[in-house]
Amino acid sequence: MRKQWLLALTALAALALLARPGERQAVPADGTAELAAETHYIALTFDDGPRHDTTARLLDGLRQRGASATFFLVGEQAQANPELVERMEAEGHQVGNHTWSHVRLEGASREAVAEEVARTEAFLSQLLGGNGYWLRPPYGLITAGTENQITVPMVKWSVDPRDWESRNTAKVVQAVLEAVRPNSIILLHDIYPTSVEAALQVVDTLQAQGYVFVTVEELLYLNGVRPQPGVMYRTGKG
Repeated sequence: MRKQWLLALTALAALALLARPGERQAVPADGTAELAAETHYIALTFDDGPRHDTTARLLDGLRQRGASATFFLVGEQAQANPELVERMEAEGHQVGNHTWSHVRLEGASREAVAEEVARTEAFLSQLLGGNGYWLRPPYGLITAGTENQITVPMVKWSVDPRDWESRNTAKVVQAVLEAVRPNSIILLHDIYPTSVEAALQVVDTLQAQGYVFVTVEELLYLNGVRPQPGVMYRTGKG
């Protein structure tokens, strides 16, 4: 893969209980850091961005907390905010494809699927280099039988707080915390200020419980899963 995540993943497996960059550690009087009894891995994912104000705020918060995330970008939005896409890459997040114009791929023709996916792939490749940007179809759906033309893994989710519906920070946080488990893939949208604030509250709460936030790609590899093209993954177990 294009990112330098393999180096980070090797270190992550060996140093799972060490704090990530920017993460606070409690240090008692003897100077020995207190570590969580057990570390769980989890993936935070964001759809429909980037948006200039909300995504920038989110990236600031994730960097402060040492948390990685995966961003599934709408091509039109990425083209309008290339500096945010470059920042995601530079700060160790996984960048993914959410089609060019957020077209529903369920019911779409093979030609329409190919066009929507390829256009965003081409833009990301030109901007960041490399290829093979993982796909999240809008609404997590794709026309049956067209999976065989997708050349990258696809990602759905296991935790959906419906943040787009409530746009209420407290409700979103509660919904996530009630449903989350080790190896969950959480769905949020970085275009809503309420979702950004909810995401950062979730990170704070779960980090205190021993969770480590990694990209979807890292989460699967940590579980020994070797992602395959055209296959939809819903959790870190597959």
